[in-house]
Amino acid sequence: MSEQRPRQAVTGIDWRVDGLTAGGESLRAPAVARLRIGEDGKAGGNLGCNHFSADATVRGDRITIGNVRTTRMACAEPRMTFERALARALTTGTLTARADDGKLTLTNGDGDRVLLSRDAPE
Repeated sequence: MSEQRPRQAVTGIDWRVDGLTAGGESLRAPAVARLRIGEDGKAGGNLGCNHFSADATVRGDRITIGNVRTTRMACAEPRMTFERALARALTTGTLTARADDGKLTLTNGDGDRVLLSRDAPE
């Protein structure tokens, strides 16, 4: 099976997390969550409460995020619930990326999906 390429680049772009589907449950981001995967093998952003940095490997449409480091702030429970689900979805094995028209979907091996949009500068 040949390696697929996303329809548009996923690295070097600021992505806003719109929501995710984890364990069959759809969750909307209760706060601004962001993701950036750099061309330098690093990823970072905000999980909904805490900022994070991580290592990222991108091969075609396959992305692996690991060695995650986060700040340790406590937020209201809806934000923490979303943050835990998002962190789990992003770090459970290899993600398959589907990028098109300013949208990005990352799907892990468990079928959890992270839905993102290209983030507009503030």
